[in-house]
Amino acid sequence: MDLFPLWLSIRVSLVATALTLALGVPLAWALGRRRFAGRELLAALVVTPLVLPPTVLGYYLLVLIGAPGPLGRLLGRIGVELAFTWKAAVVAACVGSLPLLVRAAQAGFEGVDARLEQAARTLGRSEWSVFWSVTLPLAWRAVLAGAVLAFCRAFGDFGITLMVAGSIPGRTQTLPLAIYDHVQANQMTEANTLAALAVALVVALLLGLGRLGRLRY
Repeated sequence: MDLFPLWLSIRVSLVATALTLALGVPLAWALGRRRFAGRELLAALVVTPLVLPPTVLGYYLLVLIGAPGPLGRLLGRIGVELAFTWKAAVVAACVGSLPLLVRAAQAGFEGVDARLEQAARTLGRSEWSVFWSVTLPLAWRAVLAGAVLAFCRAFGDFGITLMVAGSIPGRTQTLPLAIYDHVQANQMTEANTLAALAVALVVALLLGLGRLGRLRY
């Protein structure tokens, strides 16, 4: 049994989750704690990947990062190839999982008592300090829940990854793609084994999240 797709999926999901946290937490904070022009439009755009067909997202992403695309040409000038590499799978997973993190974290930030933040400001704390010492510690459960959901979504991505990274054995074939290929080849034993591994990992993560959610401060 070739376990490369499993390890690749874990690698892709970890990197994608890290990128999703870096992008999604500030975005969730802005949507949850600030009011600004275009906020509703931004919130709608964040949710869009959840409702669009994965092939549509994959197509537009491929147009963007493919060799003829604007970002693809820009990266090509510095010798970076993105499309149909494992890095493209990371981008695909990040796009698909970002809404889950943002929505979960936004709910957590919205639940923070603004009076506690204001009290920190009256003590001379900067906005940066208020975020790290007050806002984030009070919303960490929601952020963690969003991160776990984002990881699970990245781990299970199929359509977007297939469009931008392909299913190249030993290079870009993630676990969902490998399961599909095994089913297509009527290799049901291999497909069952990989599917069982995927279910076990996701259930373990969700159980761990549930235990953390019951912890008290």
